This record gives sequence, structure tokens and C-alpha cells, in this order.
Amino acid sequence: MNQEIEQLQAIADRPALRRIPSYLRLSGPGWMQGALTLGGGSAITSLTIGAVYGYELLWVQPLAMLIGCIMLFALSHQTLSTGVKPFDAMRDHVHPSLAWLWAIAALVASIVWGFSHYPLGAGMLEEIIAVSSGFSLKDSGGAGREIYLFTLALLVWALCAYTAWNYGGGGRAVWLFTTAIKLLSGMIILAFFWLVIKESTAGQIDWRAVLAGYVPRSLPSDAAGVTTIMAALGSALGINATFVYGYTLLDRDWGPAHRELSRYDIILGLVIPYFLVTALISIAAAGAFYGSDMSIQGKLGPDQAGAMFSDVGLGPVTGRLIFAIGILGMAVGSLVMHMLCCGAAAGAMFGLEPRSTKYRLALLLPTPAVLGVFLWSTMGAYVILPVSAITGLLLPIAYLGWFFLNNNRSFLGDDCPAGGKRLIYNVAMVLCIVTVLASVIFSTGIKLNWF
Repeated sequence: MNQEIEQLQAIADRPALRRIPSYLRLSGPGWMQGALTLGGGSAITSLTIGAVYGYELLWVQPLAMLIGCIMLFALSHQTLSTGVKPFDAMRDHVHPSLAWLWAIAALVASIVWGFSHYPLGAGMLEEIIAVSSGFSLKDSGGAGREIYLFTLALLVWALCAYTAWNYGGGGRAVWLFTTAIKLLSGMIILAFFWLVIKESTAGQIDWRAVLAGYVPRSLPSDAAGVTTIMAALGSALGINATFVYGYTLLDRDWGPAHRELSRYDIILGLVIPYFLVTALISIAAAGAFYGSDMSIQGKLGPDQAGAMFSDVGLGPVTGRLIFAIGILGMAVGSLVMHMLCCGAAAGAMFGLEPRSTKYRLALLLPTPAVLGVFLWSTMGAYVILPVSAITGLLLPIAYLGWFFLNNNRSFLGDDCPAGGKRLIYNVAMVLCIVTVLASVIFSTGIKLNWF
């Protein structure tokens, strides 16, 4: 760690662009946050935004990530300045009930998300096997296919559990995991980039409309549209993502010397991959599906989307195989992070020592979610949108706590922002909180016919 700090000190005076290669090599927690964020929620929300609304709502997900980025900057500053675990900081310096509500919400969200992510991972693995080998039980239906999907889900679970269990070993295991996440993120981006390139060369994408779509011009007034926007907020930075991030910082033994690195880490590992992947999926879906007569509002599953991409001229390799590989990578990365979030939340609430047997068993709390494959036929991919929306509704729990902590001099001491820096911090955080609260009130009002 001393060597890492020396490297940071050695490059501190370099121009920002020349520091990026070193920051990229030293980064890690931001990429793990990206793996959690780029899961089924982001995939289904991006598909829905493009397929149902065309290019009109492309601005929603970048705005959601900007809010998340600002708030994570505040959390990283607090955690790295003090070295205090986020749950302990919230409990001791804001209010115990808020800390417990935050941890419980993060734990429950991480378990519930698995009921959609394991079927998603199994379905994409089934798609990859079907396209590459020709073996498929899709047409057979019944118990045989459900058992087949359950077996594939168990394979996905075994990979995720092995990764999370060994991450708990610390040291080199942490480095290997974060390196694998960087490679996985790159592969996901390339998969969807290839999809968009194929569509663009076929003349299916209106690039002028794409650019116009990043300028906010309207809001949907129907319940389904509002749910989609709330899902974007919840999938960009869900309540479980807000909890686990501080612990991944501490797992790397980062401290005050790493504060600038952490900001670059968030941008390089979370913001850029999130923007690229969600944009590419939405643009591809808009080019292929928008304006069709298909009833896809809120229930467009990745397997159906892959087949539809194939049907509109992209072929089985690009439309099904490449697309399925990208979605599978998103699901696996997110599932591993769900396990790590359960470990962090249970460890914080019950005082479990990291890497202890009880802590590692807590990592496996989402295991029953593998049974979600038996519910998939009745729940479908459409369950992801309301779950994402619910996690968006819970975001103010974390955001309000971080705001109070960022202005608590007894907690931060000399590292408490002051003067113009404090004003900028507070204005940015207040705008984020107001935006999230306004979206909560608006979505509730639409559903209850207040407006």
C-alpha cells in the first residue's frame, strides 16, 4: 500500500490526461460498482427506453448516472477521509434507525434482484448454447425445460459464489476480481458496440434523432412511462449499490491519499461503461423496434429482443449470440456484487468480521433466488422494471444521510468541505436529492391519479 501511495504522489503534478493511465491501472472499486449497476435492471430499462420511446428518453439514464456520480463522490470523500465504515458513520452521526433501514433495504434488494437475474443469466446461457451448438429445449416447454434452465442457473450461481467467496479472501483475490471486472466491462461494451455498428450500416439508426434524444424535451405522463424513468434512477444507482461501495473502498485499504483516485475510478469504472452500454442498448432497440406494432411495453425480455434483432436483419450471430453474451456478462457481474452487498450489509448489522465463516455464509444469502427460473414464465422480464423503480424510491434514505454527514464537522473534522467548495458540494447534492424526491412524488402521484 505504501508503494501505491508513492505512485500516486509521483504522478500528482502531472496533467490530468497523463494521470489517467496510472489511475486506470490502480482503479478497482468503481469498476465493481459498474458491475453491480450494469445488470438486468439496466439492460431491461435500456431496451424499454429504446423500443417503446425511441430516441426521446435517451437523456434519462445519463441524468440518473450524473446524480449517482455526485453522491458517490460525497461518500468516497467521507469514507476515505475518516476510514469509518459507512453503516457505522450513518448510525453514529446521523441516526441508528436510518442506518438500519439503509442496511436492511440494501440486503433485501440484493436478494430480490436475484429472482430476476438468475433466470436472466440462465436464459442468456441457454441462448448462447442454442445458437452455437443448435441444442435447445425452448420448443419442448414443460418441466424438462425448467429443469434445464435450473441447471444453467446453478452453473451461473456456482461461478458467482466461487468468485464472491474468494473475493472475501482479500489480497490477490480482490485484485484478480477487479481485473476480471475490467475485462468483462470491456467485452460487454464491445458486444453492444458491434450490435449498433451492424444496425447503423443497415441504415436502421437515425443519428440526428440520437443526438436530439440527449436533450430533455418531455416526460411520459402514463404510469408505465413513469415506472421506466424510476427504473432508470433505481438501476443507475440502486439502494444496494449505495451501501456496498464504501466497503469496497475499505477492502482495498484506500485512505485520504486515494481521494482523487477514487473520483477518477468512479468515472472510469462506472460512469463511462454505464453510459456506453445503456446508450448502445437503447439506440439499438430504438433502431430495430420503435414504431413496430409489437406489444412490448414493460415486458421485452432479452431472449425475445435477441430473436427480434435477428429477425430485423442482424442475423443469429449478431442478433442473438453477441447480444446474449453481453447480457450474460451484465447478469453475472451484477450477481457477484449482490452477494458482496449481502456480506457487507449482514456484516455491518451483526458485527461479522470480514472473511470470517459467518461473513462468507452471508455472501450466499441470495442463493434461494436461483428458484426464480421456475417463476420466470409467470413473472417474465417485466418484473425488473417495478423492482428497479422500488430501489429508486429508496434512494433518498442514503442520499439524505450522506448530505448530513458531508456537513458534519464533528465527523469529518478538517476534511469537512468549507467555503466555496462546501457551497458547490451542497448545491450539487441538494439538486440530486430534490430531483430524486421529485421523481418519487411524481411517480406516486401518477399512479394514484393525483395529477
